[in-house]
Amino acid sequence: MGESCANSNRVKLRDGRLLAYREGGVPKKEAKFKIILVHGFRSSKNLEFSASKELIEELGVYILFYDRCGYGESDKNSKRSVKSEVDDIAELADQLEIGPKLSGVAFVAPTVNYLWPSIPEKLIKNDYRRVLIKWCLWMSKHEHGLLNLWFIQKLCLAAISVIASIPVNFNTRDTESHKDKLRERNDLDTIRGDFVTCFGQWDFEPADLSISQESCVQIWHGKEDNVVPVQLQRCILEKQPLISYYEIPGGGHKIMEYDGICDVILRALLLGEEQNLYKPLL
Repeated sequence: MGESCANSNRVKLRDGRLLAYREGGVPKKEAKFKIILVHGFRSSKNLEFSASKELIEELGVYILFYDRCGYGESDKNSKRSVKSEVDDIAELADQLEIGPKLSGVAFVAPTVNYLWPSIPEKLIKNDYRRVLIKWCLWMSKHEHGLLNLWFIQKLCLAAISVIASIPVNFNTRDTESHKDKLRERNDLDTIRGDFVTCFGQWDFEPADLSISQESCVQIWHGKEDNVVPVQLQRCILEKQPLISYYEIPGGGHKIMEYDGICDVILRALLLGEEQNLYKPLL
C-alpha cells in the first residue's frame, strides 16, 4: 500500500506511480459482489454513482472508485496507453484483493474510436465529431513543433469541450441532471493524453474480441446521445452479437446520472435480470 494523502488512500504501482481510490457500498469483507467503477473524461473517483443505498445493501455490493492516471490525486503516466489503463485496473484489484477474476462488465455510454476499421465509412463520412477528433489528434501530435503552445492549449481545450462538455452535445435530460454540479479542473496534459489514448490508433478493436456465451458484456446507451451517436454503438453489435445491448429512451450521454438507471444496470449485471424495457428493436 502506498501512503495516504489528505483526502484519499493510494496504492503504489510497480512502476512507482501512486493511484488514488475511495471505497463505497458495503464493507469489502461482507460483499457478495465487488465492482470497480472506471470514470471517463474530465471526471474522477468522486463521480456520483446514483444506485440506491437500499439496493446496494440488499445485493451486498462493494464499489471501488479510483482516479485514473493523471486525474484527481493519481500520478501521471508518461507511457499511457490502452494497455496501461487495463494494467492499472488489474494491479489495483490485486493490491486491494478485489477478486481472482473479472466476471462481467457494463459499459455506460462508452466512446467510439472513429479509426476502428469495422465502422462503415458511410456512417461517419459527414460526422462533425470525427472532424473535431481528427483536429485534436493533429494538434496534440504537432504541439511542440508547429504552433505556439498557448494557442494550441486554447484550441485543444475548446475542441475537447465541443466533444465532451458544451450543452449543445447534451439533450434536455442531460442538462437537468448535471446542473448545479461543479466539475473538477483537470490538467491539460492529462486530458490531452487521455484523448489521444482513446481516439488514437489501437492495436485492436471490439470486433477482434472473443466474446462467448458465458461472457457477461453489456453496453448501455442513450437513444438521443449527441456525443456518441447511437448508430455507431449498434454497428459494434453487428460484429459482436453476444453483447447485451440496452438503450435508454430519451436518454442522452449522461444516463448514469438519471434517477433509477444505476439500479437497473446493477440488477442486469449482477443478477442477470433481462431489462426488456430497454431492449431496442434493431
